[in-house]
Amino acid sequence: MPARVSESIILRVYPMREADLVVSFLTRDQGKLRGVARRARRTKSSFGSGLERLSHVQVSYFQPENRELASLDSCELIESQFALQSDYAAGVALDYIAEVSEQLLAAGEQNERFFRLLLAVLEHMREGKAEALWPSVAYFTLWAVRLSGFLPALRVSADSMAIADEILKLPVARLTPRDWTRQTAADLRHFLVRQIEAHLERRLLTVPILEAL
Repeated sequence: MPARVSESIILRVYPMREADLVVSFLTRDQGKLRGVARRARRTKSSFGSGLERLSHVQVSYFQPENRELASLDSCELIESQFALQSDYAAGVALDYIAEVSEQLLAAGEQNERFFRLLLAVLEHMREGKAEALWPSVAYFTLWAVRLSGFLPALRVSADSMAIADEILKLPVARLTPRDWTRQTAADLRHFLVRQIEAHLERRLLTVPILEAL
């Protein structure tokens, strides 16, 4: 069986046996997959630093029929997040982004928009350093939820339309710094919470109840 080669982002790795790793990775063309990297935990592993969290890589792998786990053959590093990992806050942000992506993404479902979202957010974090950290996390959080189908289109008042349009339409690098008051933040948080709760109730509760009838 010929190997596939996919541009990918490493989401998470798990130890398996003495020297192997189970790797969860998001491919641009095949969605989220899981595979086994043989002998990846050995000192002279051919995978090197390519399996680090949120590394942008080119993965070569075999996907046997009727098997859940692929077999990773090689992993060529394109872009590492090593420069961010030296900062504690950035490390926490990377853990958050990786964990949210791992939990939200369905296995085997292509989601190129989510893939491009991760690339854009990680690039902005690398270029902007500390100043870009939490705006990048907030931007990722909003779009991750929306691209996963849990957040409907936002309907806001006329006074908040400019803010909503900017958040939803502009790249993260072009967001305008704003002076947020405590009341503004509370209003926006209350609005988003109500929208998410209403959508989750329809998505997660209503459908099972109707199916049970």
